Amino acid sequence: MTSKDSGATYAAAGVDIEAGDRAVELMKQWVKKTNRPEVVGGLGGFAGLFDISALKRYERPLLASATDGVGTKVALAAAMDKHDTIGHDLVGMVVDDLVVCGAEPLFMTDYICVGKVHPERVAQIVKGIAEGCVLAGCALVGGETAEHPGLLGPDEYDVAGAGTGVVEADKLLGAERVRAGDVVIAMAASGLHSNGYSLVRHVLLNQAGWKLDREVPEFGRTLGEELLEPTRIYSLDCLALTRATEIHAFSHVTGGGLAANLARVIPQGLHARLDRGTWTPLPVFQTVAEVGAMQTLEIEKTLNMGIGMVAVVPPESVDVVLAILEDRGVESWLLGDIVNLQDGPYEGGAALYGEYAE
Repeated sequence: MTSKDSGATYAAAGVDIEAGDRAVELMKQWVKKTNRPEVVGGLGGFAGLFDISALKRYERPLLASATDGVGTKVALAAAMDKHDTIGHDLVGMVVDDLVVCGAEPLFMTDYICVGKVHPERVAQIVKGIAEGCVLAGCALVGGETAEHPGLLGPDEYDVAGAGTGVVEADKLLGAERVRAGDVVIAMAASGLHSNGYSLVRHVLLNQAGWKLDREVPEFGRTLGEELLEPTRIYSLDCLALTRATEIHAFSHVTGGGLAANLARVIPQGLHARLDRGTWTPLPVFQTVAEVGAMQTLEIEKTLNMGIGMVAVVPPESVDVVLAILEDRGVESWLLGDIVNLQDGPYEGGAALYGEYAE
């Protein structure tokens, strides 16, 4: 027989409630930094509250919603024991999907699943999320940290997030606005962002056997430091453009690469011609291609090649867009144009032409 004192406990099953409570206390300082005036209450409730009475000023407000994660990039953060940037990546993946339709990101929630709660580590993850929210201008109104012993190892975790934004119905951006003669403007990526890491890890870590602490002269830092470079967040930059001039569409370059993502906002009957000769991909993309002996089209289907966001604008907006982005510290350039299908041997959507600049 088993005595009452030796019965099963949640802690014995691998779930540490006290550690979870400590993680919440540690993260509060970071969440507080994301507060907007519309946030009601604080961290710790069953739901985050956001006062939407400000939406009364909209004629027809449309709520936009997006959710995402950061994929296998979390494996690199865990391997390097550096956890304060992966949350930044998460925010970028979510809010920049929202802003593509012209929506202002209002708030986010997060979900952190861990094998074992390490309070300081969880707080570092939330710190990155909070810092990303500040850069995006949105609030972090809540989230969940779940401990899953047996499903994940003690040092393994995953993150996901969801965001909500708002856009005036008559200012909604997308394929319906795109016209022949429009100009495509590229906004530089900070690096790999948060897509294609299964490929990058396969080529550099598994096939080539490179270590994360390997110094790579082309990068000017270690391989691990390059791979953990945070995703650039473009939401406030894009919103600044929409307030200053006419924008027809944005495209967030994530999984699937540049051409496939831009094709999502190109209407039937039109084609986006993109000139590789307008930029030189960052060294990390060239390294993956060379080490993996990859064909250009194959790597372009997976990685962003150095372009994280694209704007499709009428010709008269080009100078304003380039000037604003320069003022905001975002490298940008003319990438291509929009043409009618009957004007050439095109198949619709978007495609890259020519060779990359040296």
